[in-house]
Amino acid sequence: MRILVTNDDGIDAEGLAILEAAARSLSDDVWTVAPETEQSGQSHAVTLTDPLRVNALGDHRYSVTGTPADCVATAMAVIMDGPPDLVLSGVNQGFNIADDVLYSGTIGAAMQAASAGVRAIALSQAYAGIGQEKLIDIWDGARAHCAETLKRLIAIEREPRTVFNVNFPPCPAADVAGLSVVRKGRRAVHQLYTDDRTDGRGHAYHWLRFRRNADAPDPGTDLWAMAEKRIAVTPLRADLTAHDLLADLAGALDG
Repeated sequence: MRILVTNDDGIDAEGLAILEAAARSLSDDVWTVAPETEQSGQSHAVTLTDPLRVNALGDHRYSVTGTPADCVATAMAVIMDGPPDLVLSGVNQGFNIADDVLYSGTIGAAMQAASAGVRAIALSQAYAGIGQEKLIDIWDGARAHCAETLKRLIAIEREPRTVFNVNFPPCPAADVAGLSVVRKGRRAVHQLYTDDRTDGRGHAYHWLRFRRNADAPDPGTDLWAMAEKRIAVTPLRADLTAHDLLADLAGALDG
């Protein structure tokens, strides 16, 4: 089995090293093609107005000056000597659940693979908050459970052009309560806002940040799984069509 590994945190990210190790436990034909720098929040963006440059870093290991989706496309078109059988994206630092999946470069890379007909899995490690990494090993859950989770997922047949979105809960590996297949949740409050600041010369600048609520999550969602210290697996499709509305909308507009 030929595996392509990528991410959105960049070629030097710790989560990428964890995923590479897990991939090598599944196959001896593993390729890594990841962004040269962090590309969080890029979703499924592709670069159309600038050139992409590929840097060889070792045997079957490359960085690309582009987005996660760029990495997958470039790997399949230029770098690899044959198409992958599986694309693994992650392990992202921080969860990709609920509304986050719309922004996630980790999921964007997996969707790029799925759109090309290649099986893809996106993986992320949740953590409680900024600074937690100084108190505990935030990667403990992913490091301990990644390989076994992948083995279970690749054994499952699935529809073409779908992605499995995996999130490891924010707790030590020994405290993980199991695995649940869940739907994508929705936060009651989820919006981008600006943290407005002033630089040393008195000019205004702005950091985009998320405002999220802490309400009790709906059972059976990825938000619930994180709260229950369970590994969350959510099947996703690139098809954004609201199929349940087609008939009513056609009845109102067709003619």
